[in-house]
Amino acid sequence: MHAYGTKDLERLFGLPASAVRALARAGNIHPVRRAGRLHYSFHDLVVLRTASALRAAKISPRRINRTLQELRSALPSGSALNKLSLTALGNRIAIREAGTLRESDSGQYALALEIVEEKGHLHLINRSVSAPAAAKESADELYTRAIALEDTDAQQAREVYAACLNADANYVEARINLGRLLHLAGRLAEAQHVYRTAPQADPLLAFNHAVLLEDLGREPDAIRAYREALALDPEFADAHFNLARLYERAKDTQSSLRHLLAYRRVTDRQGA
Repeated sequence: MHAYGTKDLERLFGLPASAVRALARAGNIHPVRRAGRLHYSFHDLVVLRTASALRAAKISPRRINRTLQELRSALPSGSALNKLSLTALGNRIAIREAGTLRESDSGQYALALEIVEEKGHLHLINRSVSAPAAAKESADELYTRAIALEDTDAQQAREVYAACLNADANYVEARINLGRLLHLAGRLAEAQHVYRTAPQADPLLAFNHAVLLEDLGREPDAIRAYREALALDPEFADAHFNLARLYERAKDTQSSLRHLLAYRRVTDRQGA
C-alpha cells in the first residue's frame, strides 16, 4: 500500500478531500491509517483516478458513488472493481469489461461490426457507404465525416474510417479511431489487426494497443506495448499509470513505484 496525504491526492487526481471521504464512506475505497498517515492500495488509486475522470466529465459525485456501489454488489465475491473500467458517454456512465462497452443504467451493449481483410486492405461487410460516393472523397474528407458520425452512428463511423484507411493506409488518426471503435464494439481481433498493421509507430496507437492486450489477458505483451508508447512519448501520463498498475499486479513493487512517481511528475508539469 502507498501513503498519501490529502494534498497528494488532490495534486495527483484533482479530487478534493470531501470527494475522497465520500468514496471511503460509500465503501468504494478502503484506506488504512498507519503511523498517522492514510495508506491506499493500488485498487484504491484506480478507483480514485476513475472518479476523477468522471468528475471531469461533469458526472455528479452521488452518481459516481452509486454506480461504483452497484458494480461492487454485482461482482462475484472476491472480485475487484479494477477489473472493470468506467468512462463517460456524454452525461452517462459506461462500463468497459472484457472488450465490451455497456451503459451502467440500461445495461445495453454496443453493436458489433464485422471487418475482413483482403490483399492487405480493410473491408467492411454490409457497409452503408456506397463505393462510388466514398471514391469521390479524399482521405481527409472521409476522416472528417467519420469524426462527425461517431456520436450519432458508430457503425457508419467505423465504415468511413475503414474507407479512409483504404484511401491512405498511413492516416494514423483514422487508424487509431477505427481501432478504438472496434475495441469498444467487442471486435478485439479486428482492432488488433488495425493496430498491428500500422505502417508507422505512434504513441497513442501503441497505448490503445496495450489497453486491448490487457483486455485479451496478455499482460506481459501489454507492458511491452505501454513501454513502446513511453519510448515514443516519455510524457504519456496514462501509460505511466497503467504500467504502474500492471507492475503492481506482477509483484514488481519497485517498477510500479517508479512509474507511479513518473505519472505524478508528468501530471504536475502538465498542470503547472
